[in-house]
Amino acid sequence: MQDRVTVLIPAYNEEGAIGETVLAALAIDGVGKVIVIDDGSADMTAAIAARSGAVVVSAGKNIGKGGALNMGSGYITGDVLLLLDADLGKSAAGAEKLVEPVLTGRADMTVAVFPRAAGKAGLGMVKGLARAGIKFFTGIRMEAPLSGQRAMKTALFFDSVPLAGGFGVEVDLTLKAARRGYSIIEVPVDMFHRETGRDVRGFLHRGRQFINVAGTLFKHYRWCG
Repeated sequence: MQDRVTVLIPAYNEEGAIGETVLAALAIDGVGKVIVIDDGSADMTAAIAARSGAVVVSAGKNIGKGGALNMGSGYITGDVLLLLDADLGKSAAGAEKLVEPVLTGRADMTVAVFPRAAGKAGLGMVKGLARAGIKFFTGIRMEAPLSGQRAMKTALFFDSVPLAGGFGVEVDLTLKAARRGYSIIEVPVDMFHRETGRDVRGFLHRGRQFINVAGTLFKHYRWCG
């Protein structure tokens, strides 16, 4: 089973967490390669990722999560792809639960459901929009429609690229996979990353998310037409 899984991690200014994230990902059974797409970081993200054992691909400038994943598609070699966020740290090891159903053929794509956040996060508007949109187009109700931690058949990923830019990438990937007949299941995991709070920065972040998700849903609506 070794070397069947390629891990793709888009990273922007994540020098504090990327090293532990890469090491934890490399320790997952079946993983043969971890690719970090350095999305125009101004810190030591790229150097730390390379020192930790990742193959580092530089975007040269900030192109956003969707753009980074599209760029990384040219470096995938395994028949299973695992997408991880850069800020997971040691908890990235929990992604092994995502890989197993895909390796054994129980699902074409798995989506991580994180434990409930301890502190106050957002108001749920972005998640609600994403959930409603996915339900409208596919009939699937998802607990974690915005989760970026996903394992999938590499063929599914290649069927879906190019992915939407910005924060619409997860919704775009889900809609394309479901509408093309791929099976999707959600998997509870013991993983953690930073939560945006109810401060100005957090609301601005979620505002950008809302706009990106709405734009992605509109594009799929036009596709239906």
